[in-house]
Amino acid sequence: MSISRLDKLYRRILLTKFFVKGWGNPNHILRLFQFRKEISNRNKCVDLIPKDYPVTILNEQSFEDYQLIEGTFHSPLAHFLPDVVIPEVRPARFQLIFPKKWKSNTYRPLCIHLAGTGDHHFWKRRNVMAVPLLKHDISALILENPFYGLRKPKDQFRSSLHNVSDIFVMGGCLMLECLVLLRWCESLGFGPLGISGLSMGGHMASLAATSWPKPLVLVPCLSSSTASAVFTEGVMSQSINWDLLQKQFSSDSKFYNTLSKLCTIVDDPFQCNLSLLSDMEIPKNKNSRTRLTPFELINLLRSNNYSSLSNEFSNKKNTMMASVLNLNLVNILRDQSIPKLLANWDVKRRDAEAVWFMKGIMDECTHLKNFSIPFDTSLIYAICALHDGYVPNSGCCKLEDVWPQATIRYVKTGHVGAYLWYLHLFRNTIVEAFERAKLVCPPPAVTFS
Repeated sequence: MSISRLDKLYRRILLTKFFVKGWGNPNHILRLFQFRKEISNRNKCVDLIPKDYPVTILNEQSFEDYQLIEGTFHSPLAHFLPDVVIPEVRPARFQLIFPKKWKSNTYRPLCIHLAGTGDHHFWKRRNVMAVPLLKHDISALILENPFYGLRKPKDQFRSSLHNVSDIFVMGGCLMLECLVLLRWCESLGFGPLGISGLSMGGHMASLAATSWPKPLVLVPCLSSSTASAVFTEGVMSQSINWDLLQKQFSSDSKFYNTLSKLCTIVDDPFQCNLSLLSDMEIPKNKNSRTRLTPFELINLLRSNNYSSLSNEFSNKKNTMMASVLNLNLVNILRDQSIPKLLANWDVKRRDAEAVWFMKGIMDECTHLKNFSIPFDTSLIYAICALHDGYVPNSGCCKLEDVWPQATIRYVKTGHVGAYLWYLHLFRNTIVEAFERAKLVCPPPAVTFS
């Protein structure tokens, strides 16, 4: 499937670079790995947050058709990992928007909107999603993203996260913060409840939805089952300094000797374009091609055979051309600028160990198969782009494979094109999902006040 030329062009004109300081503290990454196992289990995650977790109202504003409340609370992740969550990120800030006059006397629907990449503060989601949805009697809660807006470190340039580990801190913060807010909104008399987001916000919404122990509307737009392909194969991979990551990976033994053994690549690593980074033999037994660790794959790169991985692997050496034919590299080259692609490909071949490690740690902390299945998958309505250059469709399992009862829809465009031309579809899908939720969820147990 070819990727959108608009996605490639848009990525080239942006100044944003990612992970400019590298992987982050390996000891912090280890603790994030360990804590991921806690919050990925819904029964454990729910018990982490007290039901009366304190939320502070900062101010209230009245507009012609709606009320706006601003509030704050301490991000729960900072209680569990105080040395990992930096001070700027700890205060969570949000805006709650609800209509002055409700059309229904029974339901008070509310959707939490999470930020996509580069969506700082509240104004974009408020004007693009929240206010238009008020016409459909759907209120909104807009949560400021960790590392964005007032939660951005002073020395961070725009959306350029310093460390790879910042993505995992962001995800952990948002999961627990959404749990706090869902409980708080439920106590105010809102319901049914839901959560949505575009791009990165869509994936964060998917992660957050796994922790809620009741039916919950989930509308992730332009996201996938994992963030690993975004940073290793998508156009955003070109904004990463792979040489720096490879240097750090090689110079600190904790990355290879410890961390690369503790994370797994969930999907078949030989079905993604990264398998072309080295002349590697493809194993015959498909079952042996999943749940490999970066440590195993890096050893494979170093030894250039599969004997160190499993006796089930074939001893016959395949050529690079077999991989090329299997993945139809001709189509990839046809859709991209060949000099640009080859230059980026040379970097990834040179830094292949860092690339495979990136895929492993991203899968470990973001792959939906590593988290509980949402309570009611019939309330999931996802929208994906067929020609998405930011969130590649190949090399990772599809959302319909992770959540079989979910409704997954595709638009024939790329990532940027979907944002430009299909915002109305995103909003209409949220409306549709909440209409279904009214058939599943009982009216709020608390009278709205």
